[in-house]
Amino acid sequence: MDFTLVAKTFDVLAISPPSRLILLDAQTLSTAHVPPYPPDIPALVTNIDSRELALHLKNVLLTTYPGEHVVFTASDGNKKEERLVDFGNDQLSNIFSLYVPALGEGTSLESFAEIVAHLRAPNGCPWDREQTHESLRKHLLEESYEAISAIDSGNFNDMREEFGDLLLQVVLQSQIANEERQFNINQVIQGIHSKLVRRHPHVFGDLELDGVQGVLANWEKLKEKERGEKKEERGLLDGVPLALPALSQAQEYQDRAARVGFDWADVEGVLDKVREEIEEIKNAETNFELASEIGDLFFALVNVARWKHVDAESALRGTNMKFKKRFAYVEQGAKRQEHKLSELTLEEMDHLWNEAKRKES
Repeated sequence: MDFTLVAKTFDVLAISPPSRLILLDAQTLSTAHVPPYPPDIPALVTNIDSRELALHLKNVLLTTYPGEHVVFTASDGNKKEERLVDFGNDQLSNIFSLYVPALGEGTSLESFAEIVAHLRAPNGCPWDREQTHESLRKHLLEESYEAISAIDSGNFNDMREEFGDLLLQVVLQSQIANEERQFNINQVIQGIHSKLVRRHPHVFGDLELDGVQGVLANWEKLKEKERGEKKEERGLLDGVPLALPALSQAQEYQDRAARVGFDWADVEGVLDKVREEIEEIKNAETNFELASEIGDLFFALVNVARWKHVDAESALRGTNMKFKKRFAYVEQGAKRQEHKLSELTLEEMDHLWNEAKRKES
């Protein structure tokens, strides 16, 4: 670290040097997409020598800091204070440094991991201390579904909150593993980092692939190679979690099989299969046969969704919510008429149902 440069810069800024500081040369950010440091620590970026570099640096910082975040520049004994969103708009004539104050407490993964470790410490929370991988399993599942519901709602505030709850489960599970000397959150991050680089040779290497289907086919080849290196006896579909909702599980099975060529030639074959399954439901003679044929119909319908690039689970959840909303309108209509719902005729309920549909359009 160039302590002389740091001292001179803070003298120009008339700011006391912070107890912690990230020092970066601007060129290290020339290919970055997000700031490569925890934002709850102030940063000093040196050797900004062009407007182009300054604007790129601003775009990188804006992925993490709000536009109103105040930053400071220092050059040739002069200083300037401005909002991040305005940084780099002026023409530059000299090499200068940029000081970015800390974003705020609790804005980094490191500080979050510290909070979770504190909760698990002897002076932490009794509830958190007694949790295990097994006891947290239901919470992980619940938070996953709540995150999905937030996505379905389109409410970004809810999404942000639910993603935080889901992140807590990941970090808490990792902390428990760390205490048992199994693995820690950094190893979790390193593992998925390495996997993403390894499975994207068309991005981080020189492999050329043809579109999404080429990427997916290569993805399966890489995973097959990884399974071989691990000497795993698991098949292509064994990696699909058994706990997945049935529609999601069916679509993932079909996706994986299709990536290695096990698929219909066109969607018409899939639609013919749907018609065939409907006829088999009509001809089923026992409850066992009926249940089996209905399952086959569901599976075929999921295949139609896959061919049409529709997520079957999300589609059905959307229809469920639509049904709930329309039925609630029917209930409210009965209440407005001062009737119990069960007192309405089917024709009256159907009228209210169609009225709810018209209000949606």
